[in-house]
Amino acid sequence: MPKFHSDEEHAAWTLAESLIEQARAMMRQAETALETWRLGKELTVQRCARRGISPTDAEIRWSETANAKNALTDNSFHVSLATMYYGAAAAHYSRAQYLHSRFSAHV
Repeated sequence: MPKFHSDEEHAAWTLAESLIEQARAMMRQAETALETWRLGKELTVQRCARRGISPTDAEIRWSETANAKNALTDNSFHVSLATMYYGAAAAHYSRAQYLHSRFSAHV
């Protein structure tokens, strides 16, 4: 943890760290949704192969299911949230850095 020169700098840094944790949590949710989609696709391809349906047709069938659509929607939603949290964290890290450098310039 860096040495802080003011409470305001410390608060900005702490908020940035918190936002990074939120972003990571959202990315984990996105990865879970993507894994759900990938596993569902694999299972559909395997089931269809046993019935003589081509892998391409199996993928089309899977992509039209509610489970596939929900998994992709969840993935997209959580990636968007993670992007937002990462951006907010970057802004607060920049603020903390600005406050740190402003103090250092006065010393």
